Amino acid sequence: MPSIMIATMPIHGHVTPLLAVARHLAGRGDRVRFLTGSRFAGIVEATGAEHLALPAEADFDDRQDWNKTFPERAALKGTTAIAHDIEHIFVRPGSVQHDAVMAAHAAEPVDALLADPAFIGGAFLLGHPIGVRPPIVMCGICPLMISSRDTAPFGMGLTPLPGPVGRLRNSALALLANKVVFPAVERIADQLFHRLHARSIPFAVLDWPRHADAIVQFTVPEFEYPRSDAPATLHFAGPISASGSRAPLPPWWHELDGSKPVVHLTQGTIANNDFSQLITPALEGLAGEDVLIAVATGGQPLQSLPPLPTNARAAEFLPYDELLPKTDVYVTNGGYGGVQYALRHGVPIVAAGRHEDKPEVIARVAWAGVGRRIRTRTPTPSAVRRAVRAVLDDHHYRDAARRIAERMAATRGVHRLAEIVDQVIADHAPSGPPHHPQPPHRDNTVRNCAEGS
Repeated sequence: MPSIMIATMPIHGHVTPLLAVARHLAGRGDRVRFLTGSRFAGIVEATGAEHLALPAEADFDDRQDWNKTFPERAALKGTTAIAHDIEHIFVRPGSVQHDAVMAAHAAEPVDALLADPAFIGGAFLLGHPIGVRPPIVMCGICPLMISSRDTAPFGMGLTPLPGPVGRLRNSALALLANKVVFPAVERIADQLFHRLHARSIPFAVLDWPRHADAIVQFTVPEFEYPRSDAPATLHFAGPISASGSRAPLPPWWHELDGSKPVVHLTQGTIANNDFSQLITPALEGLAGEDVLIAVATGGQPLQSLPPLPTNARAAEFLPYDELLPKTDVYVTNGGYGGVQYALRHGVPIVAAGRHEDKPEVIARVAWAGVGRRIRTRTPTPSAVRRAVRAVLDDHHYRDAARRIAERMAATRGVHRLAEIVDQVIADHAPSGPPHHPQPPHRDNTVRNCAEGS
């Protein structure tokens, strides 16, 4: 019976896709421990996995106002704000994440660690040889982050530009990012890595997934940029199954009878505290169109919505497996999981977003030809209307989405991931007596080194 550990940032969108993984692995009899934020204990344990809470220094509630947690953040803008968040939310907690994994591994050896790409503890774990640490499988719950000569730096939302000109552009942008955004981040990462391993970190800290023992991306190659320098460890599993049918049918469900095109509108379950970003302008822009707008608030009360036009209906949650086959356009703020879900059903997309990984998601929507992107988090009503009309009126978007749906239908999702995990475990199985790692010794020097930088 393999002993598997899943480790994620304490962020809803990072935890949710790996719940299906935990459920599948536990269901086949694996020993599964799930290391993440304390607030996710209930939903983790419902999968059959054991919940392990991250230490307090690495635990947080992603629903909080970051400006209250980091008061200095409110005055920051642009690249300075980006660098601040990478340093404080992702990199600094990485050494504590490393310690938590190593302590759990010492208490009960782990055969394979499945980590999300934002779990920077993975970068610090890679400083140990396999045997001291478990082999690491990076689970691609967001667009592929690994650097490449064929892509612009992650986060810029730029689609590939082929040929020598594109590579020159990518190289120049990478150099600029390394000089403007990442110097402080890399300095902190190097100090923490050096304290743990007595040497400098041998790679860019955010590029650590390239050095994992396997990378399993939760999509198909048709929705990811080609990289001529991709590592041989990169695999595509297709979307990981999620439950989209637990919501009850709303009382207006019978209106989805095919007499009008259906536009599904949502801001997801996290970035849904301010409906003025997308839902309000979309409702205004589509109010006069001959469509039926199906709005999901992602758990927010219906009374928090603006007044609905006569062609709109709303529910807190909708049963996606039943809704998406009836949907003609999916309007979203660019969450990776929701986009994958829509594409599984061949639904073309209109996406608008500027934060987190959303610029990368919506750039891939445009690049793959499956929809239109709006390069702002707060589009105007007319911009949404034009984009939706373009997708409804041009069959090429739906044709492209259906081609990806066909490719996704041929993938095996969590079953393929499990096969790769089993292979990684077999490839790295010890040939000698079992090694029992010791939990890491910690003193205040590591934290003082980070805090004094």
